[in-house]
Formats: sequence, structure tokens, C-alpha cells
Amino acid sequence: MSIKSSLLKIAIKLTPNILIVWVSNKILKGIAELTAFKFDVDARKIYAQTRLYGEENTIDICLEDFAVFHDGESYRFIIHHAQSDRPWLNNLLARVIGKAWKIPEIPQLTSQIELAAELFKAAPPALEKAE
Repeated sequence: MSIKSSLLKIAIKLTPNILIVWVSNKILKGIAELTAFKFDVDARKIYAQTRLYGEENTIDICLEDFAVFHDGESYRFIIHHAQSDRPWLNNLLARVIGKAWKIPEIPQLTSQIELAAELFKAAPPALEKAE
């Protein structure tokens, strides 16, 4: 692991969840409110709880075992497990998990995508699941 990816991992770990919630709520104002957030970079697990604008109940979602990798032609993003407390959202997530989504090539972001691929490198079994 390079020094850059090690520093990024440390920065992610040190970023307070309350800061992420605050910034997200500024961006999502009038659409949704993020009420809880947790990102475990080592376990590659994200938990978020949100309330859609005008709704009373929150929605929980958990993403696990995700990776960024280079398949020889382009960079791809894959999520191997995702779960929610809403059946409609689980059905939607079932359509995206296990599929390797191509990350658009943006020349200005090439180095950042390479860094993300290093930080979230897929384990060999995860690459076998890629479609």
C-alpha cells in the first residue's frame, strides 16, 4: 500500500461521522436527511440511516464488501452485499450487487481513481464474481 493510500485510509478513519452527516444534510436539503452514518474502511462496510423528506420513518442501508479494480481496459466498481430494511430497496439493490460497474474515464480524475483502486483493492475471490 502506498503512502498516499495509507494517509487516505487514516484520514477516512479520523473524519468524524458527525461532519459527514452535517455535509450530507447540507447537500441533501429538501430531499433527505442523513440521521446516522458509519464507514469501516478496513471491513469495507458502510451503514447509513436516512429519512426522506416528508416521511416519518427512517431507512437503513448497509453496503459490504465493495471494491474498485482495473480489469485491463477500465476501472470498475463492485458491491458484493447490500441490505436495507425496505423490501422495495432490497429489490433495487439486488439489481446492482455483484455487477462490476464501469467508472467513466475522466482524465482529470485518473490519479484519484487509481488511488481508490489501491485503497479498495478487490480480493481475488471478489474479482471472480465480477460480471
